[in-house]
Amino acid sequence: MTILVRNRFPAARIHLLDFSEPMLALARNRIGDPDRITYEQADYVTAELPQGLDAVVSSLSIHHLDDADKRAIFRKIYGALAPGGVFVNAEQVAGPTPALDERYRALWLQQVREADATEAQVEASLYRQQEDRCASMESQLAWMREAGFADADCWYKENRFAVMAGTRLTGCC
Repeated sequence: MTILVRNRFPAARIHLLDFSEPMLALARNRIGDPDRITYEQADYVTAELPQGLDAVVSSLSIHHLDDADKRAIFRKIYGALAPGGVFVNAEQVAGPTPALDERYRALWLQQVREADATEAQVEASLYRQQEDRCASMESQLAWMREAGFADADCWYKENRFAVMAGTRLTGCC
């Protein structure tokens, strides 16, 4: 995701924050660019975020939080954005009903197997997914609006994967 953002906004200064030092090391090795990209190992739920940001982009991370922490991080992100700043969240979401959630899971399994994932890869992913705490897209959009994002909306959705975004339109929360 960082490479896409950097390529689209070549003059941007980017601050990567991740709980996992190994993930940050992987990013440093793949991306580098120490003049425009800083790397910080921290828990974004408890860490202070930089202020006056033009954008916050999260990819496949927030679904690991419980619902209360999701709501809190949306408020924190809103507070870190400058007026006009945007929040983009590319995320796994729960289905709006248990039946659809199960259908999403079945479709995902079908798709990864058709993409030639090995059974070991599928089992490893299913094991990791035990820690997921997905919330519905509708709940997350409501929490974003509650945090102050007046135009929170879903820009893309494919089964369990969604891209939601919102803009901070005014001054402080």
